Amino acid sequence: MFTGIITDIGRIEAVETRGDLRARIGCGYDMADVDLGASIACSGVCLTVVDKGENWFAVDISGETLSRTVPDMWAEGRPLNLERALKVGDELGGHIVTGHVDGLGEVDSVMEAGGSTRITFIAGDEVAPYLAAKGSVSIDGVSLTVNEVENLSNGARFTVNIIPHTAAQTTLGGLREGAKVNIEIDILARYLGRMMELRASRM
Repeated sequence: MFTGIITDIGRIEAVETRGDLRARIGCGYDMADVDLGASIACSGVCLTVVDKGENWFAVDISGETLSRTVPDMWAEGRPLNLERALKVGDELGGHIVTGHVDGLGEVDSVMEAGGSTRITFIAGDEVAPYLAAKGSVSIDGVSLTVNEVENLSNGARFTVNIIPHTAAQTTLGGLREGAKVNIEIDILARYLGRMMELRASRM
């Protein structure tokens, strides 16, 4: 489990194919404090540390993960939002994030709004029913509050505000129109949606 509060921006230093794709990610973590087998969320994707060294760790990325995440995010040089797994007693500053991507979104517009940045995304039908104004959403692993939601014929358009601190401490500050992002819906919305689906199927 994670909270969507990013603690480092890593960068992919190398990738190689070993059946699955293996990525070596440079980071600012003290890796002496990170065990092999530990979970680290990489731009919203929960991955397992399979190797490590000073200021880097390696993860294996399955074909399933590749098919569900932003197509070019596992390229050499790509920056990634990093968050270590939540420990008992840690402050829950964002919302519960599992590190499982529910769908992809596309940046529709980016504009300044006061001192913040207002970003509008387009999401598909697999995500749209679970977006709610003032609800939580994870974008590339970052916990955010949804401002507004507009229903579309094949999905939804929704907006979030990025404060300067978030823009500086995550990759979201570099988003531009047309960019693709990983979206994880709120876990409560996921379970509620499943309960409603099951109820409807039995009526």
